[in-house]
Amino acid sequence: MIVSLVYQVTRKLLSVPAVLLRRQATKDAELLVLRRENAVLRRQLTAPVRYEPVDRLWFAALSALIPRLRWAHVFPVTPGTLLAWHRRLVADRWDYSTRRSKPGRPPTAKAMKELVVRLAQENPRWGCRRIQGELARLGHQIGASKVWEILTAAGIGPAPRCSGPTWREFVTAQADGIIACDFLHIDLVDLRRVYALVFLEHGTRRLHVAGVTAHPTAEWTVQQARNLAVELGVRFESLRYLVRDRDGKYTESFDAVFEAEGIEPVQTAPRAPRMNAHCERVIGTLRREVLDHVLFWNETHALRVLDAYARHYNQHRPHQARGQLPPLVSEHPVLLSAPAVDRLLRRRALGGIVNEYRYVA
Repeated sequence: MIVSLVYQVTRKLLSVPAVLLRRQATKDAELLVLRRENAVLRRQLTAPVRYEPVDRLWFAALSALIPRLRWAHVFPVTPGTLLAWHRRLVADRWDYSTRRSKPGRPPTAKAMKELVVRLAQENPRWGCRRIQGELARLGHQIGASKVWEILTAAGIGPAPRCSGPTWREFVTAQADGIIACDFLHIDLVDLRRVYALVFLEHGTRRLHVAGVTAHPTAEWTVQQARNLAVELGVRFESLRYLVRDRDGKYTESFDAVFEAEGIEPVQTAPRAPRMNAHCERVIGTLRREVLDHVLFWNETHALRVLDAYARHYNQHRPHQARGQLPPLVSEHPVLLSAPAVDRLLRRRALGGIVNEYRYVA
């Protein structure tokens, strides 16, 4: 603003001699331009030529006193550069972006924008006016159009289009009532193959190893289902669905055990293991952390190892889906002091294949 004002005053003062003595004023202006050019060169003998704002101001102001045909012979820059300097000075003259009090509505606070986005994400069925009403109840006065503007800038579409729920939200809401089962095979030292039946509760990620056998018949599978019902007891009542594949060992008697407890069996599509993804994932975890590192002698040995790992899996192993909590743990321990290596105790499980850590009391 100050530079523009000085520029305008300089031009007015220099225009006075131009009217009275046009020819003499032109010569004087050319001399002034040459003096300014010499000053710039003397100031930067060892560095590239750089024009300061005051140099640009003088050249732009003196250009009004010199005919345009002589600009190429007088000024050290091209006419386009000179005109660009003049346009920049004029633009700065009318630039109000640096004013302290800008016209229009005051900007919305960042905390208010974050609050609007949070309400929209946590309540996907709420529209702009519903969010506006909730904010008004909390004591925040904001217009519905401003709420729409904030949501649009955050990439959140209208409520009917984002009402969902998404597949992740749908499966998460149903997880507490789902239990899944599947078979996995184990190759013994003598190359015989045995089979283990495992169950996994989706809500808590709790693992149950039902049993291990070399001949998984339908009768054996039904008996393992009865044993699981006795083991879970009253906790069986919280489950609503059993996810299983179409293996012939899952007979009507197997389903009847769960239907008697109010659990509906749900079959996956043929050759679609991803429909039972959680159980497939825990089987992969069993192979990576235990089965690929142990030589099994017989069925009893395999069952003992799987039971030991199931205790580690349920009581100690953290799970990302539960906020790094084990299935049987409800909250993280409170650390009373800073981490100390000398107080950290390691417990070797399964002969050292798996390690468990805790602080000494």
